[in-house]
Amino acid sequence: MRGILTFLGAALLVIITTSILLYEDEGEVITIGASSGPYSDMVNLALKPALEEQGYTVEIVEYTDYIQPNNALNNGDLDANLYQNVSFMKDFNEENGTELLNLIQVPTAPMGLYSSDSDSLESIANGSEVALPLDPVNSSRGYQTLEDAGLIEISEDANMLAIEQEDIVQNNKNLEFVFQDSGQLPRSVDQIGLSLVPGNYALASGMDLNDALQLEQMNENFRNQIVINAEDEDSSMADDLIAAVESDHFKQTIDEEFKGFDKPEGF
Repeated sequence: MRGILTFLGAALLVIITTSILLYEDEGEVITIGASSGPYSDMVNLALKPALEEQGYTVEIVEYTDYIQPNNALNNGDLDANLYQNVSFMKDFNEENGTELLNLIQVPTAPMGLYSSDSDSLESIANGSEVALPLDPVNSSRGYQTLEDAGLIEISEDANMLAIEQEDIVQNNKNLEFVFQDSGQLPRSVDQIGLSLVPGNYALASGMDLNDALQLEQMNENFRNQIVINAEDEDSSMADDLIAAVESDHFKQTIDEEFKGFDKPEGF
C-alpha cells in the first residue's frame, strides 16, 4: 500500500512539474486585436516578435470594422488593440461609457485622396462628388486633406476634430460630399471617381499610397495607437507593449515593410 501511495505521489509530482514547465515555456498570453490589412500585419511582423522576445505568447484577432475591437477590449476578450487614433477612442469612450486608454503611437498609413477620373488636383471637374468616411473623426481628416490640397477652405473657428460641412467657407471646385462606411471607400474611387480613403483600407485593397493625388498631413490626434483598458495603465503588460514598440526589431520592420507610413516624432 505504501508503495502504491509513493508511486501515485511521484506521478502527481511529475504531472505538476511538467505543467509548470509547459506554462513557463508558453509564457504569459497576450491577445491583441487589429484591423485586417496593414495593422494586423504590423502586429504579426513587428509587434509579435518583439513581445515574444520578452517571453509572451501572442494571439492575434483580426477585425473588419471599427466597433468590435473596442467592444472586445472593454469586455476583456482582448488585452490591447491596434487600429484607431486617440480622437476616435475618446469619442468611443464618451458614447459608450468605456475607459479605454491610448498607450503609445505607432507609424500610421495616411489617408489619401484618390481618383479614377483625374490624374491631378487641377483636373478635378467642377461639381465632382467626393466620398468621405462616415464617422466624424475620419471625415474631419478628409476635410483637412481636401484643404491641404487647396480644394476647400475651412473656418478658423471650426473644431478640427469634428469638422462639419457648415465649417467650409470656400469650396473651390463646388465639390459634393458623399459619406460612406470606410470599408466602402476604396470601391468609391471607381464608382464615384473621387474618394478619401484611410491608409489601412487603401493598402488592404491593394492600393499604392503613392497614387494619391494628395496624402494627409497627419498630426498626433490622427496617428494610430496601441489602446488598452485604463485599469491596465500601470501593469507590466503596458510597460512591455511600450518596450516592444520602441524596440529595434519593431523600428527595423517598419522601415523595411511599411514604407510611406507617417512616423511619430522621434521614432
